[in-house]
Amino acid sequence: MSLSDIYDILFNGKKIVISQAEHDKVEECYVFLEEFKKDKVIYGINTGFGPMAQYRVSDEHLQQLQYNIIRSHSAGAGEPMPLIAVKAAMISRYMTFMQCRSGVHPMVVDQIVAYINNDIIPYVPQHGSVGASGDLVQLAHIAYTLIGEGKVNYKGEWRPTADVLKEVGLKPMAIHGRDGLSVVNGTAMMTGLGLVNLIYAKRIAEWILVMSVMTNEIAGSYDDFMMPEINSVRRQDGQQIAAKIMRDIAAGSNMMSSRQDELYSGTDKTLFKKKVQPYYSLRCVPQVMGPVLEVLENAERVLINEVNSADDNPIVDPESKNIYHGGNFHGDYISFEMDKLKVAVTKMTMLAERQANYLFHDKINEIEYNGKNLPPFVNLGVLGLNYGMQACQFTATSTTAESQTLSNPMYVHSIPNNNDNQDIVSMGTNSALIAKHVVDNAYQVAAVHMMSICQAIDCLGCYNDMSPMSKRVYDEVRAIFPTFKDDTEKYTDIANVENYLRKKEIGLL
Repeated sequence: MSLSDIYDILFNGKKIVISQAEHDKVEECYVFLEEFKKDKVIYGINTGFGPMAQYRVSDEHLQQLQYNIIRSHSAGAGEPMPLIAVKAAMISRYMTFMQCRSGVHPMVVDQIVAYINNDIIPYVPQHGSVGASGDLVQLAHIAYTLIGEGKVNYKGEWRPTADVLKEVGLKPMAIHGRDGLSVVNGTAMMTGLGLVNLIYAKRIAEWILVMSVMTNEIAGSYDDFMMPEINSVRRQDGQQIAAKIMRDIAAGSNMMSSRQDELYSGTDKTLFKKKVQPYYSLRCVPQVMGPVLEVLENAERVLINEVNSADDNPIVDPESKNIYHGGNFHGDYISFEMDKLKVAVTKMTMLAERQANYLFHDKINEIEYNGKNLPPFVNLGVLGLNYGMQACQFTATSTTAESQTLSNPMYVHSIPNNNDNQDIVSMGTNSALIAKHVVDNAYQVAAVHMMSICQAIDCLGCYNDMSPMSKRVYDEVRAIFPTFKDDTEKYTDIANVENYLRKKEIGLL
C-alpha cells in the first residue's frame, strides 16, 4: 500500500478487497505453521510469553493461551485513541498478515478487513505501550473486540462489540494456532497513528508555504529570496522544492517587489524606509521549510516500509521451511521518525507564530500599501477601543511554547520492564501520541495566522493585487471567518478556520 491508498481508505471510504490468490497464500502460511510446529517448542505457540517463555504450556491449554494474552493485555488506560488512528492501525496489522509470514488463520484477516470496511472501531486506550514487543496493550484491545468482547465505536456510538457484530452479520473471531500473539505482537498502533500524523503534517506544511507567500505579499517583499538562481546554488533538495512551491503560489501576484526595479536602477536614496532585506521569518522560508520537507519525505518512506512489512515475532517462513525468532516488533524506526516529525512540525509552528507577530507588530513591519499602513494587531476598529487580533496572539504564542517543550525526544527514554526481558524499548506509541499533540497545536497556531493574514489584506485593501491562489484561499477563509471591526469572541472562528485547514486538500506536496 502507498500513502495515497491508505488515505483513500481512511478519508474516502475505499474498501479493502482480498483476492482469492492472496487469501490462499495466507492459508498456505497457516497450514505450514500447523505442520511445522508438531513436536517442536516454538515461542508463543506452546510456551508462555515474554519472560514466561521458559514455561512450556500443555497441549490442552494452547487455545486458552492465545485467549489469555488478549484478555490479560487489554490493560490500557487514559482517553481512547483517535478513531482514525485505530482504523489506520488495523490497516497496518492487515498488511503485516498479508506478507504471509505470521502464520495466522485466514479468519483473522477476514475479521480485520470486515472491521475496516464496516467502520467498526475498537476501543483502544492511549496509554499502555512501551513499543518494544510491539504495541502489546493497544493491539490486545483491538484483538479483544475481534473475538467479540469489549466495546467498539459504530456509527458514532460506543456499543458492546457483540451487539454490533450481530447487527452487521459478523461472528466473533475464533482463535487458531498463534492468532492471539500475532494480532498483539507488532508495531501497528504506532504505525497507524504515525500515518495519520504524517498526513496532517504534510497538509500543514503546504499551508505554511501558502501563508508564507501571502505574508510576503502583504509585506511587499523582494521576490529574489525564492528565485531558482539563489536556491539552486545550495545543494539541498528540500530547499529547492520549497522555493519552487512558493514561486508557484506567488505566480500572478502584483504585491511582490522587484529588487532590480527598486534598488538596482541607480537610486540616489540614502535611507530606505522599506527593508532592503526582510526578517528571517519571511526571507528564509525555503531554508527553514527545506529540511522540514525532507523529514516528512523520510517519515513517509519509513512508515510505508513498515506498513508493507512483517513486524511480528516469530517470523513464519514457508519458503525456507523454518521459523525465525527475533525482534521485528521493535518500534525504533517509528519512534525515531515521530520524534523527528514533531520537531519539524514545531519548527513550522514557530515560523507561523513569528510571521503572525510580524503582521501584528506595526513598529517592526512598517507595512504601507497605497497610502495605508498596517495597524497594530491588524485592527480594523478604533485603536484603543478595539483590540483586533491582540488576544489571539496570546493563544498562538502559548501553544507554540507548549510544542517547543513537547519536542524533546521520546526515542531515548527507554525504561527496562517485563522482568528486564524488554531491557531496551522504543516508546514508539508515546512518541507518536506526543507528535499528534504537536500536529494539533500547529493547526491552532496556523488558524490564528491565517485569520491575521485575511485581516491584514482587508486593512490594506490589497486583495486585487494578490496572487490568484492567495485570492482563492482568502475567499474560502472569509466564507467561514468574516471581516470584523468590533470585538467579538474568537474561539469559534479559530476552531472553524482550523477545521478548514485540516480538511482542505491543496495538492502541493
